Amino acid sequence: MRFQRIEIEGYRSLVDVSLPLRPLGVMIGPNGSGKTALLEVFLLMRNAAQEKLAESLEGWGGLSAILSKVGRGAEYLKVNLEVDVESERSREPMYYRFELTPRGVGYAISFERLEWQWDPHADRPYRYIEGRYDQVRYADPDASAPVHPTWAYNSLELALAQAPRLYEEPASLRDALSKIRLYSFLDVSQRAVVRLPQVLTPAVRPGPNGEDFFSALYNLRALHRDVYSRVEDVLRVGFAGFERLEFPVVGAGQVTMVWHDRHVLEPLYPNQLSEGTLRFLWLVTVLLAPDPPPVMLIDEPEVSLHPELIKILAGLLQDAAVRSQVLVATHSPDLVRWLQPEEVLVLDKSEGRTSLTWADHMDLDEWLEEYTLRDLWLMGTLGGRP
Repeated sequence: MRFQRIEIEGYRSLVDVSLPLRPLGVMIGPNGSGKTALLEVFLLMRNAAQEKLAESLEGWGGLSAILSKVGRGAEYLKVNLEVDVESERSREPMYYRFELTPRGVGYAISFERLEWQWDPHADRPYRYIEGRYDQVRYADPDASAPVHPTWAYNSLELALAQAPRLYEEPASLRDALSKIRLYSFLDVSQRAVVRLPQVLTPAVRPGPNGEDFFSALYNLRALHRDVYSRVEDVLRVGFAGFERLEFPVVGAGQVTMVWHDRHVLEPLYPNQLSEGTLRFLWLVTVLLAPDPPPVMLIDEPEVSLHPELIKILAGLLQDAAVRSQVLVATHSPDLVRWLQPEEVLVLDKSEGRTSLTWADHMDLDEWLEEYTLRDLWLMGTLGGRP
């Protein structure tokens, strides 16, 4: 399942945008241009798919707090998502739409629809969910008429999140949205999770806050030797003295990490490693781990990294985009330097409205004969500048 296009109306500076989605999208633009807003929309969809729509909106101060304030302000938040789906019957796009409208001090789900034209001879797409305000119905392939919920239905949560698992297509989309993951600023302070012993778990991917970090590496070494070998290879390229990692058990089912460097007399423990080293190792493990989430959101991965490590990071992002969709927000010209125009998404803001343009849609061919994307961004030719 791949997300093909997202359309957003009424979310902060995303007043009215339509974005074709690609395997890798690295967003550049000044502060306040809408990069974080786009990441937030994906998080909103993830949380809503887990029946946490009300909780998410409350955390942001309510629906009214996130509605666009441009002009007379937005009257609703609308999200349209096009998804490419493969099944035994066909390969057709699935369309999912929902709209949230203020109601008093709260909100209402004023519109929701999921449809998929699995029958090529059908006059119109087959609808799995259709709802307006509190009136919702599900299309049952085995029934002659739509089915209204007979279970304890919550009108403040999406019908998609509450569809029974017997409805295969809603369940597959819900599961994909629920697995979206955001990797943002990793806490590397002296008492951070990544510097202290951690309980050993079956995880093979570090958590967004560094939880299961050591377990992931420990299990990759034991169960996925090819992946772990790639992690080690990347570390040897990035750190000239790197030899190996070890994961001693320190008691009570906890494990820590030991970094061996041939230039250092004694092994280094997490509390002795630099911020950039820990962040880079965490990112390497996230991006190379097997069974990636369908969409990975990464916010400013360049923090604390040397330019040479950022060069390696660009290749890791491109590699991860073969197995997952990766959307990155960055302020690093050094990262952009190593990307292709079709991987760079330029955000500009005018009169409070965000515009999004893929760099390969610009007339850059002659410029790129002499300059890099990094140069064009710093020169202002690419856009995405204050």
